[in-house]
Amino acid sequence: MEIQQELQRLRDQLEQANYEYYMLDAPTMSDYDFDHMLRRLEELEAEHPELVTPDSPTQRVGGKVAEGFSEVVHQVPLESLQDVFSMEELAEFGQRVHEAAEDAEYDVEPKVDGLSVALEYENGVFIRGATRGDGRVGEDVTQNLKTIRTIPLRLPDNLPRLIVRGEVFMPKSVFQKLNEERELAGKPLFANPRNAAAGSLRQLDPKIAAERRLDILVFNIQYADGKTFSTHTDTLEYLESQHFRVIPHTSCATIEDCAKRIEAIGDGREAFDFDIDGAVVKVNSLADREVLGSTAKFPRWAAAYKYPPEQKPSTIVDIVVQVGRTGVLTPKAVVEPVRLAGTTVTNATLHNQDFITEKDVRIGDTVLIQKAGEIIPEIVSVLPEKRPEGTVPYQLPERCPVCGAAVVRDEDGAALRCTGAECPAQLIRHLVHFASRDAMDIEGLGPANVESLVHAGLIKTPGDLYSLQATDVAKLDHMGKKSAQNLIDAIENSKKNDLSKLLTAFGIRQVGQKAAQVLARQFGTLDALAAAGEEALTAVPDIGDITAQSLAAWFSDPQSQHLIETLKAAGVNMESYAEPVGDKLAGLTFVLTGELSSFTRKEAGERIQALGGKVSGSVSKKTSYVIAGEAAGSKLRKAQELGIPVLDEVGLVALLDENG
Repeated sequence: MEIQQELQRLRDQLEQANYEYYMLDAPTMSDYDFDHMLRRLEELEAEHPELVTPDSPTQRVGGKVAEGFSEVVHQVPLESLQDVFSMEELAEFGQRVHEAAEDAEYDVEPKVDGLSVALEYENGVFIRGATRGDGRVGEDVTQNLKTIRTIPLRLPDNLPRLIVRGEVFMPKSVFQKLNEERELAGKPLFANPRNAAAGSLRQLDPKIAAERRLDILVFNIQYADGKTFSTHTDTLEYLESQHFRVIPHTSCATIEDCAKRIEAIGDGREAFDFDIDGAVVKVNSLADREVLGSTAKFPRWAAAYKYPPEQKPSTIVDIVVQVGRTGVLTPKAVVEPVRLAGTTVTNATLHNQDFITEKDVRIGDTVLIQKAGEIIPEIVSVLPEKRPEGTVPYQLPERCPVCGAAVVRDEDGAALRCTGAECPAQLIRHLVHFASRDAMDIEGLGPANVESLVHAGLIKTPGDLYSLQATDVAKLDHMGKKSAQNLIDAIENSKKNDLSKLLTAFGIRQVGQKAAQVLARQFGTLDALAAAGEEALTAVPDIGDITAQSLAAWFSDPQSQHLIETLKAAGVNMESYAEPVGDKLAGLTFVLTGELSSFTRKEAGERIQALGGKVSGSVSKKTSYVIAGEAAGSKLRKAQELGIPVLDEVGLVALLDENG
């Protein structure tokens, strides 16, 4: 009984602290106390798993990865709304309402551009959450929804059953930070916050959803057992009392007042930390809604006003080229100031050279500009009849405007990318990659510390890492003497790494971890690799023409040569510790599956490659052998179907020993 009481006390205190922090923005518990209380709760629940409840704060980040999402049939359909695209259509909607409910009043809300969900509660406890789907059947995303801190897991009232509807979104500030992190990691960027929110909510691993920091605004009660309301405003006030984050809303007496409020929302949309794609007008009286009813598709008591994409002409004063953290050159049009969607626009994205060429955008042109997704100003079209004489087609530079290094086009896209090894624009990205686990593996040198070092002016190229002093590092925020010395020690230890890790750290195009290992083993030293011509490079297994060209270009660049000399002077190892490549298994392709006991699959792969063999991740008719360890799965079955020879661990060891 005492354990149960302590568990409940901890849960109540943590949920209250969570509500104060995320909903009221007025925390009364310190982060330190919160973390220690949560840890105590986790320990007790680990000791007594039979006492874990679905509304426990520990369940906000599930550890289990789902195999897929099961279907949920909505008890009350999640209807869509009829769209109106002009004030005239809004007035017609108001007239239809007036004919059925003469004294109807309204509620106006911004229309959040996110993902609609239904949240189900039984006896005050959150039991299930589902996406809208087609309105009648959605997907069960309960575990991912639990990671959203503004969704209460237990309500103050214990209604037998409550279903509410809300819109999950990614705040603009979070979206911007997430894309910055993805850019640093070399991952594709999300196009907009809605796509990011939808992709995050449908992650099979709740831990990934938790990292995305989603939010929700609740805007409707779908079903309430044991509670009655007279107006929509009443329902929203009740939801607020139950600790939900409720959509901002305004009561309006007439449809004309609604029109004014819609205009105000449109003018002030930049102030919201969420994207909107319109405004929603709802009849406030629930009795009037009953009278109005619904069509086969939409409720007759609500409408969604969609803001038309505002377009205005402006003149291109200049085109400037920015270099992003991954080296991509992004052209931007500097335009005469023009007012759009509530803000003054002075520049617009031009995306890439293909976009510029397709629309034939030139400096001096008059163009139509609009805000894409109400966020990013973009050029819709050129007005050729207003083009002044003497303009010329625009071409992006062949050299990086920041460092002067050569620019190359991505093979699989339209992006142009700087190749400079010491380009200042790419410094943070280069350093994060340089220190990563597969590269120089410098523990403690993650993105946050890299940014601190760069912003403090302590590092201007990756080579500067090896001249850092602990006393300088200790002066940075969140970095004491001990942690500073630990970082310096980790940097010093990285000097001993194999050449393959240094090659990976350079970030040469087409040269990943696997290619770096092959090259290091083949050539033995960095000098020998740098001196190799393209013909010698393409003679190496798995090194094709494009990789050879990238290597030759990188080693011939002055920035690369300077970086190499800096690292040599610092004492960084530039030799391979691996045995020279043999050729006993040359021409053979191996696939590893299951668990091995004598060594890891990675180690087994390295031994195969050391004898000239190739390791692949998938089984095909070209596979020579499949190595099957314990609990081998689908790859083993496919090998048996294709008649490919299968070796167990004993057979692999015998093969390796036999060939040296």
